[in-house]
Amino acid sequence: MTVSIQTKAILWGLAGMGAWVALKAGLAQKRKLDFQRKTVLITGGSRGLGLELARLLAKEGANLALCARDQDELNKARTELLSYGVAVYTQTCDLTDKTQLEDFVENARQALGPVDVLINNAGIILVSPYENTTEADFRESMDTNFWAAYHMINAVLPQMRLRKQGRIVNIASLGGKIAVPHLLTYSTSKFALVGYSEGLRTEVQKDGVYVTTICPGLMRTGSPRNALFKGQNEKEYAAFKISDSIPLLTINSTEAAREIIDACRYGEAERIITLPAKLGVSIQGSAPNLIAELMSVAARMLPDAGGIGEQRALGQNSETALSESVLTTLTDQAAQQNNEIRR
Repeated sequence: MTVSIQTKAILWGLAGMGAWVALKAGLAQKRKLDFQRKTVLITGGSRGLGLELARLLAKEGANLALCARDQDELNKARTELLSYGVAVYTQTCDLTDKTQLEDFVENARQALGPVDVLINNAGIILVSPYENTTEADFRESMDTNFWAAYHMINAVLPQMRLRKQGRIVNIASLGGKIAVPHLLTYSTSKFALVGYSEGLRTEVQKDGVYVTTICPGLMRTGSPRNALFKGQNEKEYAAFKISDSIPLLTINSTEAAREIIDACRYGEAERIITLPAKLGVSIQGSAPNLIAELMSVAARMLPDAGGIGEQRALGQNSETALSESVLTTLTDQAAQQNNEIRR
């Protein structure tokens, strides 16, 4: 019986896929991390996704070091997390200040021991038409979303390399794979973080350090209240908050946190979270011109420049009847759950 070249190619392809699946499973088990009594640093851990990550890690017995700018939020988070019976260290910290950042890392190390896992979660979101966006906005987003992560990594990496073990998780975004209109400062900084995170992994894996890049789509964390808005801020906020609340396009923050922790547990290179995000990245890779056209169409549907112009307003100060309607129920519930409501 003669086997055609095409059939052989298919068989070899299937064999290769099977070998890769087996190898991947074997590597995953070899790299599997037990979080029990591990020291985990989470930036922006007092609310939102950071707090969700802290809760799940506390349930697994990890000792936690959290930093944020708001002491009251940190106190509230610490009180909750201590109920899990783990050690919790908190410190107010402006991550754009390298000295404060390094001080936090050293104090956490003194309090809890060597850092086993770093999760770069803190970030800033500015929603604005390009016409109302300034150079200072871009610099601030880079300082918070990229340079803070860079300096945090440099503060923990030398000891991880010496100990030949460590995990670093950089929480980027779908916006770090696809440029999103009215989120240019955010996307710019997240593109930088994705590139840095991917490249860093290739250079430190030989030292037993695994770097994982996380690119989530829309998550229901309750964060729109604390995002910043320019231009027609009330309209921008309503559109942002409603899109953040659509069940089939978004993911529950607890489930998103669970995926991130699993990606870290097995030392994955990258995890894209939500089906729409996976589809978007796939299309971007194969048909970038199509994505560009779709984003251009989306941009035309967003509010024009104007309103408060280059001034800024918090989401919670931009509420209208539309943004407080039934369309945003899920986001409001998430805000209550995740310590996003400032008193």
